[in-house]
Amino acid sequence: MSKNLTLLALSLIGYSYAFSQEVTNNKTLTLKDTTNLNEVIINQNRLQIPFSKQTRNIQIITQEDIKRLPAKSVNELLAYINGVDIRQRGPFGSQADVTIDGGSFEQTLILLNGAKISDPQTAHHSLNLPIPTDAIERIEIIKGPASRIYGINSLTGAINIVTKTVSENLISAQAYTGTSFKNSEDTQNGKYYGKGFQLGFTHKIAQFSQQLYLGHEDSNGQRYNTASKNNKIYYQGAYAPDSLNNISTSFGYIDNQFGANGYYAAPGDKESYELVKTAFATIQSKHKLSNALTISPRISNRYNEDDYRYFRHDLSKARSQHYNNAFMAELNATYEQNYGSFGLGVESRFENINSSNIGKHSRENYGAYVEFKTEMIKNLFINVGTYLNYNSDYNWQVFPGIDLGYDINNHWKLIFNAGSSQRIPSFTDLYLNQRPANIGNSSLQAERAKQVEGAIKYTSGNVIAQAGYFYRTINDFIDWTRNLNTEPWQPQNMDNNEVQGFNVNFRININPQNSITKYYAVIGYSYLNPRIKNNTTENNLSKYTIESLRNQANLNFTISHRDWSFTTANRFNERLSYKSYFISDVRLARQIDKLNLYVDAQNLFNVKYIEAGAVPMPGTWYSLGAKYTIAY
Repeated sequence: MSKNLTLLALSLIGYSYAFSQEVTNNKTLTLKDTTNLNEVIINQNRLQIPFSKQTRNIQIITQEDIKRLPAKSVNELLAYINGVDIRQRGPFGSQADVTIDGGSFEQTLILLNGAKISDPQTAHHSLNLPIPTDAIERIEIIKGPASRIYGINSLTGAINIVTKTVSENLISAQAYTGTSFKNSEDTQNGKYYGKGFQLGFTHKIAQFSQQLYLGHEDSNGQRYNTASKNNKIYYQGAYAPDSLNNISTSFGYIDNQFGANGYYAAPGDKESYELVKTAFATIQSKHKLSNALTISPRISNRYNEDDYRYFRHDLSKARSQHYNNAFMAELNATYEQNYGSFGLGVESRFENINSSNIGKHSRENYGAYVEFKTEMIKNLFINVGTYLNYNSDYNWQVFPGIDLGYDINNHWKLIFNAGSSQRIPSFTDLYLNQRPANIGNSSLQAERAKQVEGAIKYTSGNVIAQAGYFYRTINDFIDWTRNLNTEPWQPQNMDNNEVQGFNVNFRININPQNSITKYYAVIGYSYLNPRIKNNTTENNLSKYTIESLRNQANLNFTISHRDWSFTTANRFNERLSYKSYFISDVRLARQIDKLNLYVDAQNLFNVKYIEAGAVPMPGTWYSLGAKYTIAY
């Protein structure tokens, strides 16, 4: 480890010196960070709160971060964020789970522009997204119980993907390829490789704007039966007749298939294969009816097909076919007064599934909420509210919460928040019948969480820093367990899961005025201390509870000079049930007029590690990419 860190430090010093010594009079492009995070508005469905006034633990991946980081998908971007645990079962986004601050992968809610797009069958598919990184303005990671903001299933946090607003007419084409320069087990005489391409189109005329992206990726697989391929399309359109009204719509579709050797039921699933198709659509509008009242109606729909073939060459047995749909309608509103702002609204969600081994089921969910924010008391920001929920299977629930922020001065702020949330078991948790590997439990109770958090926050023109401590309990925590290796895994309620956590994050921009050499750094560390109290299944084998992180550290550092940039992105993870590992990725990029060229090296030190299942992740992986953009 010390050798690797020394090599990394020497590389950074060398690049920094080379950049700073280069002097040229030629007029070239520079990598600009145009995002002032303190001015970013976090739109929590109804109340809009500037990032500088936030009293929650929120981290943001900006548009500039997306350009700099050696990543090509949402999955890979999230892996560089402290407190977020991305557990991939293969590269190119073939399948990945996401957790926040030691929760399970079912306890994180995924949203697109505020609309819920999580999968009701299983959260294994929640990141099966067709959204290209070129379409993303930022990604907001909201940590802690967020049911007061987003309703059920945001037990430990939420991830909101915010797409760009089209401002110019552009056509873009991007292609990339990568290899480990090692033989693939599937081809024997061929190298393990992956490739992809993407076409993009944005158009704005008068009050209309739209964007369209088409993409394809495929890989021949590093191991036996792990080849993958996906095709995806994403469209977004908007119409703003005047400054008081706007309407927008979006549509996405992805066809994703991959060899699933070791993904869910190792070692017996060596010949398993999975095909997942996901489509979603939303239409929403915003209307300012008066100086005080604004309303925002929205409807959305998510459809998913999952065809899991335990024996890919014999479809007559052990095949699971699932078809699920989630339709949602909501009305959000804000009411502004000189003493404060109210956010209120109602929403409903209808979920159903028709499955070969889960059966045919449906359920309904209705929610109503109200919250109030005020700054009437000097230096004190108060945001208090509650969410009332009814579920056709789990009856009534209520989720109150409060956020407080006290400004010590223009730079320092004290933060305190307390809240509660709930997670309804997925259809897989309740009804799966996939013997001999996994079976559901229809007697499961919903998970219920409470959390308190205190933090101190510092903001200035160049630095954003936050350090905090949280304490969370989850009653009726759900984990998949079994007594013996010969038994199937089955979910059980365990009372209760308790987590204490400490985290610290720094975001630093060292950009002197008129400087042609600039520096960016994002640094984070988190420590988690989870345990199960009053566990009635403590002698059972556990599938998820022992796999959360204990120590996690991240360092992303970029040097840019004129049209060149060099980024190193590093993460250290220590799991409770696995050895620690350090992964270092780098990207060298150059902007030549309308052409952007980049070279990536991921897992630079060829570390052997596993993130999920029985799937060893790739060793050192080299990629070459080019993106050409032209205005018309």
